[in-house]
Amino acid sequence: MRGAHLSSRWLRTLAAGASAMAFPALAAAADLDGGSLSPLWGVPFAGILLSIALLPLLAPSFWHHHYGKVAAAWSLAFLLPFAAIHGVSLAGAQLVHALLAEYIPFIILLAALFTVAGGIHIRGNLRGSAGLNTAILAIGALLASLMGTTGASMLLIRPLIRANDNRRHKVHVVVFFIFIVSNVGGSLTPLGDPPLFLGFLKGIEFFWTAKHILFETLFLVGALLALFYALDRWYFRNEGVTPFDPTPDTRSLGFDGAINFWLLGGVLFLVLLSGVWKSPVSFDIYGTPVGLPGIVRDVGLVAITLLSLRITAPKVHADNQFGWEPMIEVAKLFAGIFLTIVPVIAMLKAGLGGPFGAVVAAVTRPDGQPDPAMYFWATGILSSFLDNAPTYLVFFNTAGGDPQALMTTYATTLAAISAGAVFMGANTYIGNAPNLMVKAIAESRGVRMPSFFGYMLWSGAILIPLFILTTFIFFR
Repeated sequence: MRGAHLSSRWLRTLAAGASAMAFPALAAAADLDGGSLSPLWGVPFAGILLSIALLPLLAPSFWHHHYGKVAAAWSLAFLLPFAAIHGVSLAGAQLVHALLAEYIPFIILLAALFTVAGGIHIRGNLRGSAGLNTAILAIGALLASLMGTTGASMLLIRPLIRANDNRRHKVHVVVFFIFIVSNVGGSLTPLGDPPLFLGFLKGIEFFWTAKHILFETLFLVGALLALFYALDRWYFRNEGVTPFDPTPDTRSLGFDGAINFWLLGGVLFLVLLSGVWKSPVSFDIYGTPVGLPGIVRDVGLVAITLLSLRITAPKVHADNQFGWEPMIEVAKLFAGIFLTIVPVIAMLKAGLGGPFGAVVAAVTRPDGQPDPAMYFWATGILSSFLDNAPTYLVFFNTAGGDPQALMTTYATTLAAISAGAVFMGANTYIGNAPNLMVKAIAESRGVRMPSFFGYMLWSGAILIPLFILTTFIFFR
């Protein structure tokens, strides 16, 4: 039933894209000239991001029930006036491009990683000592770049909480988990974090980030693990444990649904294949080229998703409290984000003479060259309060949007954008999707997590000094 339910959702998503292509007027697709647009076209994009940031805090009940409608409203606030002013042909072409070139591949990969990780359950319980907790965080950092920050977070947060459920103080364990596993650890491959996959779709090589921000990642992960070990050891020595352990230690430790590890390997293979396979076969769909490697990747990922649902025992999903709501929320919100960001990207591509020339000037040195340090902080600050995937796209295009130039001549700039988007998503709960998911799971298990601003006290005290050091060491 789960497989059929997911299948119907994907069919409806694909059908929506197909219906958009059904209008012949879309065949006359034209490039969007951002230099001629008014900055007001950026209002829907700002509106949907501010809605994501503020409404869960100001009106949580309304947001929980109507976030899809909010995303749709902002999407229509861009699409309908744009079609009326610039024509149905141009508006439709932008819609098709946003769906086929970015949104559908993005959501298919996230769904595959979410599903496969949700089919793996770590059984058993261990004693949450400083050494064990640090080891779990280190393993999570490694897995985050292989199975995504969402996948690694969902796989490890529950066993980590079980291991520490007789500790008096464990908030710091979850906070550092968000820092390391839900964010920083996912910086080395396009599988790790959504911004990097968007860069991959734009033409950045699969292993580029692993080569160019490896030392930045090792520095941050190493520093965070060392700080965590010292803090956790101090807590463990001074606090003791509660008299009652809800889940006593067991000698048996293993995996249920371990076959999903093979499916995870299939996800990695398909993404790699789409990056190295250069096929001349391509379909021009109303101005958007769709290559055969991308089609094979996406069809294969959907097949892996359905296969995982079919072969995973219901008990494994029940033990993991697996459900579709987080994935549905991401799918609805990002549909709006990918559409409303279209004019913003076009205006940034117009450069210093465009409507957002001030933004471009702020990250540009007096000699006209990009300033990596400013790109690192500008990308990071926006990623902290908005969402790191669209923020990455904004500054990727601010830096010129040419993948070949960014991977070579401006490699330090692209490294700064990538690091800022991934690393600083840890600054707030809303910087990256797994942050809120981990917080919700921890609270459901009795951990009294900090408030929105309480969490920022943690990140401000621990992460910001490390980011300043990172700037001086790597991005000067």
